[in-house]
Amino acid sequence: MLPEIKGLNEECGIFGVFGHQDAAQLTYYGLHSLQHRGQEGTGIVVSDGQKLTGVKGEGLVAEVFTTEAMKDLKGSAAIGHVRYATAGGGGYENVQPLLFHSQTGSLALAHNGNLVNANSLKYQLESQGSIFQTSSDTEVLAHLIRRSGYPHLKDQVKNALAMLKGAYAYLIMTETELMVALDPHGLRPLSLGCLGDAYVVASETCAFDVVGAEYIRDILPGELLIINENGLTSERFAISTTKAICTMEYIYFSRPDSNIQGINVHTARKNMGKQLAVEAPFEADVVTGVPDSSISASIGYAEATGIPYEMGLIKNKYVGRTFIQPSQTLREQGVKMKLSAVRGVVEGKRVVMVDDSIVRGTTSRRIVNLLKEAGATEVHVVISSPPIKNPCFYGIDTSTKEELIASDKSVEQIRELIGADSLTFISVEGMMKALGQEGTNGYCLGCFTGNYPTEIYPDTLQYYYQK
Repeated sequence: MLPEIKGLNEECGIFGVFGHQDAAQLTYYGLHSLQHRGQEGTGIVVSDGQKLTGVKGEGLVAEVFTTEAMKDLKGSAAIGHVRYATAGGGGYENVQPLLFHSQTGSLALAHNGNLVNANSLKYQLESQGSIFQTSSDTEVLAHLIRRSGYPHLKDQVKNALAMLKGAYAYLIMTETELMVALDPHGLRPLSLGCLGDAYVVASETCAFDVVGAEYIRDILPGELLIINENGLTSERFAISTTKAICTMEYIYFSRPDSNIQGINVHTARKNMGKQLAVEAPFEADVVTGVPDSSISASIGYAEATGIPYEMGLIKNKYVGRTFIQPSQTLREQGVKMKLSAVRGVVEGKRVVMVDDSIVRGTTSRRIVNLLKEAGATEVHVVISSPPIKNPCFYGIDTSTKEELIASDKSVEQIRELIGADSLTFISVEGMMKALGQEGTNGYCLGCFTGNYPTEIYPDTLQYYYQK
């Protein structure tokens, strides 16, 4: 029986520091700024040059890293992780960084992404005697490194990385160095910064701003960056690389104050809203956005159309994102708890509601109902992403194909199901134009078009396309 691939899926955030006396504290603040990328678990591992020490737990950064917990984290290098677990993939053992000890030294791993050949590698490793302690595909890399026949760690890591397929941004730390690796397609964002003489690495540049670090550059696809007391060394573990950054990073996942490949996320979303105004102009009284990730697009739509932007929906800040809740039951309950319509804004008004995506349709249906219950006479829904018709194999929980409302339903059918007066998705061409691109080269649009940048293995397809 195949392992449950869905349990391996995760959308996470990673942060690392090398060469700073307050490495653990900086990592704490860095992870706090990346909390939106994962809310089920978090961990930090530090090195004092002699040993690795880790603290991790289920919960938010501020809950896990109490004053007492931080006392044990002393050293000048650290890596940290915030984790989002899909159903079946949670549990303390899966919280990262994963920490391994052996007679030849210790190793800590933090990973953002998902390996599409994790199952085949696990079968191979288990047949050779490996025993896995977690259900996370992150552990695969540790086994591949330790089973490599090369004498030096750098070559062991390069050899192991070359065997991986899929999306991965890795932080690999030993007692004396920090290694940073990005898959040959650069599917996940990862950037390098500096803070004085120290180096900082993060999934998003907003983390640099929080700790006062200066952005240097993005990690290159297929690059292995080695940071130690001698400085930086850049190696290549993949000769052939084809950049394909995930477009959902711009649409939904990343914070508006982050820059990805030189493009500010807020600006990109605002441009998507302006493009939607071209593709879906309406006569309306109010434009409102679904907080928080749709606010930028709604401002762009309002500016382009001249329709006033108003705060028609209020978010309860103490409820997590519904899209990244680990079960459908929690998602539906979360929608009821997290949003309320402002009657004084929408009553008697024709409303354009801007949202970033429709995945299962549960959230959109509830929000449209909220607006109409508050007195909106019309609700026109415009979406700043194309229809999500296909699963993501690279670390975003868009689940199985049959759970994606756009996989087998037309735009009109979706409109009827969510109860909107009209529904418009941005076109793929319009989305790319908003990103300042003439074509789709350099971007992954697999969830929209079904064209993936990597081979997808049969056992993976069997799960995601089950009917």
